[in-house]
Amino acid sequence: MTGGYGCIGSWVAKQLVDAGREVWIYDLKEDTHRLDLILEPEPRSLVHYVAGDVADPDAVRAAVERVGATHLLHLAGLQTPTCRANPVLGAKVNVIGTLAVFEAAVARKDQVRRVVYASSAAVHGPAEPGVSGRVGDEVRLAPLTHYGAFKVCNELNARVYWLDHGITSIGLRPWTVYGVGRDFGMTSEPTKAIKAVAAGRPYRISYGGRQDLQYVGDVAATFVRALEQPFEGAESFNLAGAVETIESFVAALSDVVPSARELVTHGDRQLPIAADLDDARLQDRLGPIPRTPLRDGIAETYRRFVALRDSGRLDLADL
Repeated sequence: MTGGYGCIGSWVAKQLVDAGREVWIYDLKEDTHRLDLILEPEPRSLVHYVAGDVADPDAVRAAVERVGATHLLHLAGLQTPTCRANPVLGAKVNVIGTLAVFEAAVARKDQVRRVVYASSAAVHGPAEPGVSGRVGDEVRLAPLTHYGAFKVCNELNARVYWLDHGITSIGLRPWTVYGVGRDFGMTSEPTKAIKAVAAGRPYRISYGGRQDLQYVGDVAATFVRALEQPFEGAESFNLAGAVETIESFVAALSDVVPSARELVTHGDRQLPIAADLDDARLQDRLGPIPRTPLRDGIAETYRRFVALRDSGRLDLADL
């Protein structure tokens, strides 16, 4: 797995090792601080570190060969703010890195059964003016960010690897993922708001409008399902969770923790991504996909942050 020390990767690792599976995480450095928040020490023996740069195709291929990987989960990537500030670096990691993973799958076609990778809801631009209803995952993709454009490129390349080499792949498009460990990226602010409330601090979510809030445990479980479910071809799928306004999110947080009413505020800027994405094709091909109700996901995230606070392990550096 690339990007295994990120938020989604750490939760995927937790779910796999909780099921008794071994996991190899390929990254530039071993940084377990997110994994340590959610995984007990004993199962950690099933998580192994492999050093390397995802943008180095030879190193990626060598790592796949060395550990005998049969399923490649590619989560490594730079988020929207970094891609905006340095598009060349963003392309190196997000596009060249993805090509390197697929090249490794081609080189070890006898060994690798499929590639599952993180795309993003950012492949979609804002909903068309005057158009209502849910947005399907086969519509014309028109992102408004370099990050979204890189993800579109990856989806198209994945299709070419299927056509040219028969490499089966699944791309998943998360939207606003929230939960313990989500501490970076444009849509990390709802999680930071929950953490701030656990710490008794004020927090302002800088934007508003509607978005699709997805509990990280559900998203990780969907990636695991994509690795395991019978499948052939190269497809990309929307993920769907709870489509709510930020105002509704703050209200739900305040229902869980009444002090949030005085602590959390928000802006009104709508993020430039269609809010309501249709995941019917995903449910049909890989379902049923878990979908935690927003209030329950907030409550579980708050509970985990409080437990970390009470044990002296709540890191507030991202607030």
